[in-house]
Amino acid sequence: MNLKIYLLSRIILIGFACLAATAIWVLYQADREFRREARSTADSIGRQLEVQLLRINAGFDHVARFPDLGLWQQISTVSGTCVRFMPTDGDQVRSVCSGGNVIARSVPDWFEGIYRWAFKPGLEAMRPIAFRDRVHGTVIVAPSAEIEIASAWQQLRGLMGLSATTVLALCLLVYVTVSRALRPAQVIVAGLENMSNGDLSTRLPAFELIEWQRTGQAINLLAASQQQLLAERRKLALKLMTVQEEERRYLARELHDEFGQCLAAINAVAASMTQTAEQGCPALVPEGKNIARITGHMMDLLRGLLLRLRPMDIDELGLSASLSSLVAGWNARSGGKIHYQLTIDGDLNRLPEPVPVNIFRIVQECLTNIAKHSSAANAKVTLILSDGLVELRVEDDGIADKLPFEEASGIGLLGMRERVAALGGQLTLAPAQAGGLMVRAWLPVQPATGAPT
Repeated sequence: MNLKIYLLSRIILIGFACLAATAIWVLYQADREFRREARSTADSIGRQLEVQLLRINAGFDHVARFPDLGLWQQISTVSGTCVRFMPTDGDQVRSVCSGGNVIARSVPDWFEGIYRWAFKPGLEAMRPIAFRDRVHGTVIVAPSAEIEIASAWQQLRGLMGLSATTVLALCLLVYVTVSRALRPAQVIVAGLENMSNGDLSTRLPAFELIEWQRTGQAINLLAASQQQLLAERRKLALKLMTVQEEERRYLARELHDEFGQCLAAINAVAASMTQTAEQGCPALVPEGKNIARITGHMMDLLRGLLLRLRPMDIDELGLSASLSSLVAGWNARSGGKIHYQLTIDGDLNRLPEPVPVNIFRIVQECLTNIAKHSSAANAKVTLILSDGLVELRVEDDGIADKLPFEEASGIGLLGMRERVAALGGQLTLAPAQAGGLMVRAWLPVQPATGAPT
């Protein structure tokens, strides 16, 4: 759920809870006010009747006029209230009502039912009339339940209107305030998404609130630390690959100069021995030819090993010639089962070290995988150099049975990813249009971390 909507919903719930509590309190106070007014009316009438008894006892009034309730009826401002006087001696009950027939305003049935159930409106107030230690009767004040309910409804409706306006204004104000306060969260989320996609150069701006500002600073420090670690890792990986290539170059040179020369010498000695044996000892001729055949096989293995260690074409003729020789060799070894094709757009001989040898190794690994696993009939290698970027595509029409490709974790694929990452490039694997696998790599002409020192 959106945080703004969550906070706003909680504020609305709290507002309605406060509104309900206020409504209950207002209705409770209204009920208490009606009861207090009824008791006050009963007390006022009681005092008037006691004064009348005092006047009768002093001879200023007639007994027949007791009780005189007309005075209260003339000065009363409480509509719908009825007053009864119940004599102690059981004489006739006298009653009078104030305000005549009062028609209350329309009140919803549900409110009337709830109010009658909760507060019992129209509750009578009684007050005994005593004079000279004698109780002459009881005054009973009966307020109108309908008028009490109507008055409570009017108070509640006014409160509801004011409270609803207040809650609406408060929610709008809180929504605007929260939206403004949470706006940095969107910036932070966008920055984190960029960082998760590999753009560690993203930095969050300074925010107004100190909490967001500290969060942004912490994320920026983390991104800078990760960027530095990644740069150091690329530099180390590039240096290791360079050291590895130097070691391979050294081994290839030693094998070529020492072991290769030895094999050539053995082959020459075997040829000379065969020629001499043909004249002096014909029985040794097959042995000499066998030695020459074994020596030739070892020389073929040595040439393949030298190609794997360090193709001489890269140092002597450049990357284009080396790739052409590599593709031609695969076509020769495949026996027509797989047709390998090479397309080069741009002058690859201008590429700085160690880009050429890494491109060669990536192509070499891809072609090896195609020959071993793809069951393809065609494989295509494409190299495009433009705008300081080298794009490499290796695709086939075989069977790509390792899905999803991003989860593939073979040693060869891991090596390709390490090479591309060390050069500051990007590697993707996706289904090819012909049905097989397409490996794409983008490498900057200048390595991202520079040459190792």
